[in-house]
Amino acid sequence: MRIADDIALAERLADAAGAAIRPYFRTALDTERKGDASPVTVADREAEAAMRDILTAERPEDGIIGEEYGVERAGAKRQWVLDPIDGTAGFLAGRAMFGTLIALMVDGWPVLGVLDQPIAGERWIGAAGLQTTLNGAEVRTRRCRELSEATLATTGPHYFDDHDGEHFMGLAAKTDHKRMVMGGDCYNYAMLATGQLDIVAEAGLKLYDWAALVPIVEGAGGTMADWNGDPLNATSDGHVIALGEPARLEEVVEALACHH
Repeated sequence: MRIADDIALAERLADAAGAAIRPYFRTALDTERKGDASPVTVADREAEAAMRDILTAERPEDGIIGEEYGVERAGAKRQWVLDPIDGTAGFLAGRAMFGTLIALMVDGWPVLGVLDQPIAGERWIGAAGLQTTLNGAEVRTRRCRELSEATLATTGPHYFDDHDGEHFMGLAAKTDHKRMVMGGDCYNYAMLATGQLDIVAEAGLKLYDWAALVPIVEGAGGTMADWNGDPLNATSDGHVIALGEPARLEEVVEALACHH
């Protein structure tokens, strides 16, 4: 029953974050720049604070890793990983393709993930051993017979340095690159889990950017890995790929490695 309790708690966290975010959507917001130059708003901070308050009250023994307020109880076996608004730039542009990401990691491995889109009212839930759902209905990735038929997505070319960008374009050249999708942040992974995209590839991600997405993608029949094809855990370096068809993993890794 513990996983059911954890899912129920994660949903309460998503509800609290959404209630904090919605009043600010498509309003004039002041923004600040963090150390990596990414934008942050009062909506980000209030949403994370609301989630932290619930966790502190209900799971005081669990750790918390949040984008805005850092780490609490770093040595805890169970860690809640929070990204209140993944896709703040899109949020500021009035685009409802951002999401609140909530993950539970046990011993450094993601076992539960929620992606909540509070404007559209869409909520994906994935957990180890369970089928991923969107608003309670099961979803599945689509099959991809050939890499050349795959639709590839990434948040944007400006998030790659020159070296990673060359590798990414090596993969893009092997896919149906005229259908390649730019933009979308975490929403791309939701679309992959729902059978609308085949591959997502990104670099430079932080733990809170991807931890919630692993159970969602894998519970829908897909797989996630680093650019070497290794499973993602708390020590991964931020090079992330998601595939709707796990059988294409070796080809994707090879394409990323061969860019000359």
